[in-house]
Amino acid sequence: MTFTHPVLVRWSDIDSYDHVNNVRYFDYLQEARILFLTEVVGTESRDYFSDFPCVLVSQTVDYLRPILLRHPPYDVDVWVEAVGTTSYTLGSRIVDRGGDADIVYAKAVSVIVAVDGETQAKRPLSQTERDALVRHVSAT
Repeated sequence: MTFTHPVLVRWSDIDSYDHVNNVRYFDYLQEARILFLTEVVGTESRDYFSDFPCVLVSQTVDYLRPILLRHPPYDVDVWVEAVGTTSYTLGSRIVDRGGDADIVYAKAVSVIVAVDGETQAKRPLSQTERDALVRHVSAT
């Protein structure tokens, strides 16, 4: 299952080349990732990060095209690629669905490790966490 979050490009995101600065891609991906984990995998308390503390340990981004300033939002898709014992991998992409065909601007892979909220030591995923993540695995 793929989760989609729209993001708007802000004037301050634009660099001297008149496109979105590459660092801002990470902001868009983070915004969508946090909403995905909170809304789709979160618990009844709706506070995913308190219920299931975790840290981002790796993120790679393939920049496929420059993002330009425009009014309609771009979509950031997020899905679970794999679930391990103490970590999980999310896939994501930034997409423009405003024309005849989808245009993919970037693809990303994020690895997240579950941690103990007090010690920050790595911990096994809980069964609740694992079940929620596995339900959202997608081959996208």
